Amino acid sequence: MLDQTWVLSPSVALRPEPFGALAYHFGNRKLTFLKRPELVAVVRGLDGSTDIRGALVAAGVAEAQWPAYVAALRGLGAADMIRPQPAEEVAA
Repeated sequence: MLDQTWVLSPSVALRPEPFGALAYHFGNRKLTFLKRPELVAVVRGLDGSTDIRGALVAAGVAEAQWPAYVAALRGLGAADMIRPQPAEEVAA
């Protein structure tokens, strides 16, 4: 997953909160709490990164913590909060 390009789902809005952010999916009506500001930074950084590894580095997440963040991102992907960027958009 570290070398894959993911983006915030276009149906998701992030609302900043003192603990991190709320992510609301307008399509499936799921609400997810992002409980770490660093995770919010990673999710926001996905759109400007070539891969998840780049988003983690840009957010300043220590490499030892990457497995926990990847697990969190997998959960967000399963809920369609984030999704793989289509190959044609990656190549552009």
